[in-house]
Parts: sequence; C-alpha cells; structure tokens
Amino acid sequence: MITCQKCAKENQEHYKFCLGCGAELPRDPAPRPFTANTPPHGVAAQPPAPVYQPPPQPAYQAPPQPAYQPPQPVYQPPPQPAYQAVPQPTYQPQPVPNYAAAAYAAPAPAPAAPAAPALSPCPQCAHPNGPNNLFCGSCGFRLTKSPSRSSLPVAAPPAAPAPGFVLTALRADGSEAGSFTLPTEPQVFIGRETGHIFASDSYLSPRHASFTRAGSSLIVRDEGSLNGVYRKLARDTPIGLRHGDVFRIGQEIIRFEPIQDEPPSPDGVERLGSPAKGYVGRISLIIGRQTTGNSFPVPEVGMHLGRERGDVLFPEDGYVSGLHCRLAWENGALSLTDLGSSNGTFVRLREETEVQVGDVLLMGQQLFRLSL
Repeated sequence: MITCQKCAKENQEHYKFCLGCGAELPRDPAPRPFTANTPPHGVAAQPPAPVYQPPPQPAYQAPPQPAYQPPQPVYQPPPQPAYQAVPQPTYQPQPVPNYAAAAYAAPAPAPAAPAAPALSPCPQCAHPNGPNNLFCGSCGFRLTKSPSRSSLPVAAPPAAPAPGFVLTALRADGSEAGSFTLPTEPQVFIGRETGHIFASDSYLSPRHASFTRAGSSLIVRDEGSLNGVYRKLARDTPIGLRHGDVFRIGQEIIRFEPIQDEPPSPDGVERLGSPAKGYVGRISLIIGRQTTGNSFPVPEVGMHLGRERGDVLFPEDGYVSGLHCRLAWENGALSLTDLGSSNGTFVRLREETEVQVGDVLLMGQQLFRLSL
C-alpha cells in the first residue's frame, strides 16, 4: 500500500493519484533494497544447505524488516483473480436467459396462427366477419354458408370486378347518409324489401326498380312502382318531353300533355271548340294518384318555372329555386332544361334507361348517386 503524504489515505501501489484527495502519490523504491539485501545475508552463511535455509529465512525475515513491503505480494494476486472472476459469472448466466427467452418466444406464434382463419371477408366490401355472421357488419350483404377457410381463396376472383356500382344515399344538404353496393348478379331488384338503406322509406314499393348489368354499363327500369323512378337532369342540357311525361321540381310533380286535335266521336260527330292559337300544350300539377290540380297552357314561345321569377311560380315551395327550369318549343317538340337550380330537375323514367356514373336517381323520398 502507498500512503498519501497529503491526506494519509492508503492507496494500492499501482495507483498514481490518491483516491482521497487526488494528489500524486510518491513512488517508493523499497523493492530494490529488499531484493539486494536478502540474498547476500542468507547465502554466505551456509554454502552446503542453501536449499533448506533460504526458503524459511526470507519467509520469517520479510514480515518484520519491510513493514510496508509485505502487502506487495499480498495485494498483487488479488487483482489477477479480480479480473478473472468478472468474466466467469458473466458468461455463465448469459446462456440461461437466452434459452429461457427462446423457450417463451417459441410458443408465442402458435396461438396466433389459428386466430387468422376465424374471420372471412365479405364478398362485396371485404370487411372481415365472424364465422357465425349471416350478414356483413359493414354493408349488410348476406354472407354465404360456405366455411370461412374456403371463402378466403374464393373471395380473390370477385375482387377484380369489385369496383362495381354503388348507390349512395344523399341527405338534403348533399352529405352522404349511407351506401349500398349492387351485387354482381346480372339483375338486382331494389325496394323496401331489400332492407339496408331502403327499409325506412315508406314511399318505396317493396320491389321498386331493377338494375341490369350490360357489360360495363348499367340499365335501370321502373318495376311498376307507385311513385316512380326519376333521373336528375344535367344543368343547361335540354331533354325532349313526350305526351304524358312527368317531371318534378322541388315538391311539385308536373305532367305534360300536348294539344291534339280531338278525333270525331264513334258516330262521326266532329267536336267543336275555340282554336288554341299560339299554344302547344299544357302542364298539370299531380296532387293524387288519379287527381290533377291547376293546369297552365304552354305557349309556343316557351315558359319559365320558379319560386320568384318566371311564368308559373311556386312561392310556397322552398325546394324550388328562384328561377328553376325552362320549357321551350323547338322543331315541333317541347324540351325541358334545368337552369342551374339548387335541388335539380327530375324526369320520371318510362322505360329501361342506361345510367352513367355520377347520375342521381330519385326513388321514394331519397336521392341516390351512382358511383363505382
């Protein structure tokens, strides 16, 4: 040990600075006189027995004479095992936790594997459903009875035509109120009995309309519904009207009837009346199934309909725009044009009609936008 001359703290001999005060420790050359004095005094006394006497003499003489030197051999060995003891325990415990971690990690993926096949995707929207679900939790589509495992590979082929047609219900403010994906069947019937977003509309017939796929296009047909199927007109795009055609603006349902010469009666009597000069027909408000309300003549120069401006006004209908639509007589036919109204102008479909993506249909009291 080396005693610090400044603070008297004992430090090991290999330290250069004191652990107590940080002062530089003195380097004592004591080992040199120790090794030089012992051999001459012990060897010169008895030449014949140097083997037996030198071991005991330095062993007994070393402790009393160099009082500060014996600690040198005593403290030198401890540093050697001290460095050896550290790596020995560190190497032994390492494999133990590694094997334990591997043992616990191995069974972890085992329970996760059977959980995957428990869900089956919906053929329409790919939403995962449990094996006991009869209807999809997202779109309401009726799920097949086949096991979920077999449905997983089968669902991939229908995913290609998955960008099918979707009917999205629109609220009065234009926001979406729900959607219904048309099945991939050749013909799909829509009505109150379909459920989903159609069930709560009492103005829909049980089987209201049908949608038929024709390649990449879609054809809609009114299936004899009570309130009909209407399609929204594009802005500033005239469409021809025929005898008996019905169109709707706001809450007003209007039927067009052209003026025609009355044929003679069955007994040959011709009908008399004042000539309708300058008029091509009339429009009548439908207020019941077989009842009409006010009628207005349509002049050859045409007429405008609206809530505030025009030839025929509907001031109490808040769904009619100030200037809503125009009726014009051109080339011997009457045409209807929407003038950029807020809620649109709708014409009732009388036969099968091809509809495009983005078209808006009115069925019952709901608006549906067609999309992919």
